[in-house]
Amino acid sequence: MKYPDLRLRRLRENPLLRKMVGEHAILKKDLIQPLFVKEGLSQSTSIASMPGQFQFSEKDILVEAAKLETLGISSVILFGIPKTKDLNGKKAASAGGILQRSIAAIKKKCPKLLVIADVCLCEYLSHGHCGHVVKGRVQNDESVATLAKIALSYARAGADVVAPSDMMDGRVAAIRRLLDKNEFKDLPIISYAVKYASAFYAPFREAAESAPAFGDRQSYQMNPANTAEALREAQSDMDEGADMLLVKPALAYGDIIYRLKEKFSCPVGCFSVSGEYAMIKAAAQKGWIDEKKMVLETHLAMKRAGASFIMTYWAKDLARWRSGDVIHV
Repeated sequence: MKYPDLRLRRLRENPLLRKMVGEHAILKKDLIQPLFVKEGLSQSTSIASMPGQFQFSEKDILVEAAKLETLGISSVILFGIPKTKDLNGKKAASAGGILQRSIAAIKKKCPKLLVIADVCLCEYLSHGHCGHVVKGRVQNDESVATLAKIALSYARAGADVVAPSDMMDGRVAAIRRLLDKNEFKDLPIISYAVKYASAFYAPFREAAESAPAFGDRQSYQMNPANTAEALREAQSDMDEGADMLLVKPALAYGDIIYRLKEKFSCPVGCFSVSGEYAMIKAAAQKGWIDEKKMVLETHLAMKRAGASFIMTYWAKDLARWRSGDVIHV
């Protein structure tokens, strides 16, 4: 059948019909809100490059978690910023560390909220890299050993999921072994399996106070030109015991999300990162775009690419903009 007998616009005339035949939708359950908590703050401070986002005090992050729970957002991912940093990241795996305290406090106040703990060293090391550095070079194996200890400390604090974001080789296996050895066999791992060395991360480095003091992260984060390497990274992490895979950034990497979803049967998610958030916010503030429509469209594109879940700074706004569990365009 073809025109004039075939008229595809018939399914677009009625808004109720458009919703009925829509192939993809954003659900509140899909959304994970990133939260930053900073040690030593008496009150939360706004993040200049990310309007509407904050470095929360330990007290205020509990208020924010409760608000998210009330809005129907069921998951958060936490990033901790210690009061002081050093060359060894001593506070990263401390039972009394900023993130460990916050995990325990949130789980006590909001026990139904899924708490995911980002596992990395960049917030704790004074040079800002994601692993230990010797003579200007990031050391893989020494970093992996520390990352496993950090993940274990988060598990002991009550985290529901740990999410290594460092991109060191072998870290998923090391974390899985240490968790299993310490009776955390059922604790899932979301692996930042495919994390590109991206210009989209700049505002995050202000938020997490983790900009590298020298060099860059291209020796461990992925080359944006590469697709096959993404599949190898994901396969490696699955073989090591990852339960879920994450692609970061999201907006420019829909093809990668799609490729992973096609190849692997596990949940595949994406992280709509700080640069994506900042550029849409900036254009919206100028009046150049409609923020709500733009956010709904970009996030729907992530779902269409195959994302089972989305880490996004708009989780709270998306929940507020639309009532019910389904967020329609």
